[in-house]
Amino acid sequence: MSLDHQERTKSEAVLAHPLLYEATTSDVLVDFNGQDDPYRSINWPFRKKAITTILYGLTTCWITFASAIYSAGMLPIAHEFGVSKEVSTLGISLLVFGLGLGPLLWAPLSEIYGRKTVTILPYFIAGIFSFGTATAKDIQTLMITRFFSGFFGSSSVAITGGAMADIWRPEHRGVAIVVYSVTLVGGPCLGPIIGGAFVSNSSLGWRWTEYLTGILMVVQSVLDFLILDESYAPALLVRKARRLRLEGKNWALHAKHEEWDVSISEMSQKYLIRPFQILNTPIGLFMSIYGSFVYGCFPIEFQEKRGWGHVTGGLPFVALLVGIFAAALANVYNNRYYFRKLRENDGKPVPEARLPPMMVGGVAFTGDLFIFACQSLTPRYDLLCHTD
Repeated sequence: MSLDHQERTKSEAVLAHPLLYEATTSDVLVDFNGQDDPYRSINWPFRKKAITTILYGLTTCWITFASAIYSAGMLPIAHEFGVSKEVSTLGISLLVFGLGLGPLLWAPLSEIYGRKTVTILPYFIAGIFSFGTATAKDIQTLMITRFFSGFFGSSSVAITGGAMADIWRPEHRGVAIVVYSVTLVGGPCLGPIIGGAFVSNSSLGWRWTEYLTGILMVVQSVLDFLILDESYAPALLVRKARRLRLEGKNWALHAKHEEWDVSISEMSQKYLIRPFQILNTPIGLFMSIYGSFVYGCFPIEFQEKRGWGHVTGGLPFVALLVGIFAAALANVYNNRYYFRKLRENDGKPVPEARLPPMMVGGVAFTGDLFIFACQSLTPRYDLLCHTD
């Protein structure tokens, strides 16, 4: 008998058990105590849901804020490290690249370990990397730390949507997403204004834009750790089953989620391949193109062509912020229309009922770009800028 055969036989003997192939009975599966179980996150009190939404929104706000506040310091960074402005611009590109790459890891991890831990821990690490950017002694260190700030900070971007679906029912989810979207887009609007104020102050400079970002992210991580509760239902049931096993000494009790044998191929199909499949659909492709076009049209010309200072050059972002609030109010009002369509459809989601505000905004946006382009060629009215 060969040595390999002996080892295999010994291993099979060790793993053998009389009940090995006995199916699990339903009476040892831990579940919620009905649809109205207060332990279910969707049954949380409104106050708790609102606080959770705001905290997740602020968590995402500071990482998008980090992507924009850097822009105010690009010229000082280029001068300090002796590189071109184009090279210093990589600090934004690499962070945004990290923001796009990170969700491929954090999204699947959140479905295994829950929302809270997978959001807070990477986000805290992102804040530490922001301090690394602030203390960078060379351009290489700055670029590396910016990338990892985006990569780890993207945990909030990847997970917040799922957290909102955990706690809000379809008829209320639209308003919650609007609140979250305001904080998400508000970060890039506030970043250049605050960054310009820091850069124009000789006692602060560009490094303090990164110190501020790190402070905000670390403080937000601590607040999230202290206040946020886990909202992912399967993770809640795993915790409940563990507590019941310890209290009752019945070690057969377990949650359905614990039976899941995580497969790399399954996760790859869901999080690596499916996004590209969605991109192949007309609605996915055109929405992505539309979104990239919107974010590529920020009024960056005010300092270069009109000679505005660091602070005043960032003020046009206030107009963008006003437009965001106006759009948010329109979407909140449209939620009444969506709720009516939802009831008419027997409670089943009606995605197209959310389109009217975007249809109006899309037409207004193109007109706004046309007027703005004309003003860029012959700048007469400085107050005219994006408000859509």
